[in-house]
Amino acid sequence: MSMPDAMPLPGVGEELKQAKEIEDAEKYSFMATVTKAPKKQIQFADDMQEFTKFPTKTGRRSLSRSISQSSTDSYSSAASYTDSSDDEVSPREKQQTNSKGSSNFCVKNIKQAEFGRREIEIAEQDMSALISLRKRAQGEKPLAGAKIVGCTHITAQTAVLIETLCALGAQCRWSACNIYSTQNEVAAALAEAGVAVFAWKGESEDDFWWCIDRCVNLDGWQANMILDDGGDLTHWVYKKYPNVFKKIRGIVEESVTGVHRLYQLSKAGKLCVPAMNVNDSVTKQKFDNLYCCRESILDGLKRTTDVMFGGKQVVVCGYGEVGKGCCAALKALGAIVYITEIDPICALQACMDGFRVVKLNEVIRQVDVVITCTGNKNVVTREHLDRMKNSCIVCNMGHSNTEIDVTSLRTPELTWERVRSQVDHVIWPDGKRVVLLAEGRLLNLSCSTVPTFVLSITATTQALALIELYNAPEGRYKQDVYLLPKKMDEYVASLHLPSFDAHLTELTDDQAKYLGLNKNGPFKPNYYR
Repeated sequence: MSMPDAMPLPGVGEELKQAKEIEDAEKYSFMATVTKAPKKQIQFADDMQEFTKFPTKTGRRSLSRSISQSSTDSYSSAASYTDSSDDEVSPREKQQTNSKGSSNFCVKNIKQAEFGRREIEIAEQDMSALISLRKRAQGEKPLAGAKIVGCTHITAQTAVLIETLCALGAQCRWSACNIYSTQNEVAAALAEAGVAVFAWKGESEDDFWWCIDRCVNLDGWQANMILDDGGDLTHWVYKKYPNVFKKIRGIVEESVTGVHRLYQLSKAGKLCVPAMNVNDSVTKQKFDNLYCCRESILDGLKRTTDVMFGGKQVVVCGYGEVGKGCCAALKALGAIVYITEIDPICALQACMDGFRVVKLNEVIRQVDVVITCTGNKNVVTREHLDRMKNSCIVCNMGHSNTEIDVTSLRTPELTWERVRSQVDHVIWPDGKRVVLLAEGRLLNLSCSTVPTFVLSITATTQALALIELYNAPEGRYKQDVYLLPKKMDEYVASLHLPSFDAHLTELTDDQAKYLGLNKNGPFKPNYYR
């Protein structure tokens, strides 16, 4: 049964009639235009073929240029302020002084110091535990007389650590452990505050080693402590300045790569100073490596590629703490995640967490994203890169740039196109392109930022390790690699609990006796990881 036409309201009948006439006229005009246009039958198959063809070389160039121009206007890597007018002049060629007249530094632009100071102040707000340690120990000056040479990422969070060490009595000279991770404005703020810092974003390989050498090689100043991230500084001092190396009182190392180098020196009988392995402390492994990477992997990939992860196939090479963090984040956004592993224990963990464990060769043709986080070398080889699908994204979450064989891509038959900061398209002769991020270097600190609170945990651990090694009585630590005492691990954790208003339960005397523990800890044996 059809419904009767609705009756128009009184007084609006004429208006509706006029509106209907206008609508009919527009419809007629549109239909006339369509009928005059030449007819073209839709060819779905041909269109699909045209769609899947790779762009021509000319097309690639113009597309790349337009993307580069539009994206860099709004893109900000690591929230870093940069002045394009300074880009053409190397900091090594500039004559810069801070407000106190000192030129004992080399940064991009000392004029950015005020902006960098604001970045540091923001970081301090979420690093309350490290600030608390600074206030507690500032009167005692436990690092008085310490001359620390450091090589780490230079970010606002690291700046809080460096200034804490200075407040505790140390003299510091600093360089960057990664050529892309330095926040120029933060380096400028440190230089303005009197820290001898030699670093800027976008260093060349030659610049990298020059900066390290400037930190170490200074008349009238000799380092007695090393804080390293990756082992490059330790290696440089060991090779170039053996007399300085022998007089070092302690080394603190926080990365898998650097710790591996230390154990190699120790095994060869060439490590003549005690070293603290911070990387394998619980507060580093279970927090920085896991939770930091769980958040920063997405940040780095989103900023550089704008990729949507739902339904994407991703292979993560390595299921250690870094791999676990990456996989948890990717899975939460709906990605299909595969794992490669050499360790049967980690592989079993991956399986029980719901991931498929495969060999890289088995999935390399189908995956959309490849992420390395093993600490090894040549994990992704040229053979793998040749077999990847068009537009596959390749990046590294390990410290060193050795995991992806980037060197093999610098050949005449391949074309490199920079499409935005830290994003390169490597183009094969047939038009296939692979999206390489940060030239295979550490993604999160090269292309984005990392959570401040988690870095506070690591920085506090590093500070305590330096204090422990510097003040340890002679004979406590021999010429070997040591793990941070579990009591210190627990102390670092306890300093961060007030941020969550967390309240620990205390053991009764009877409970402590039953477990064979001291009521105040440590609660885990030293071998616990």
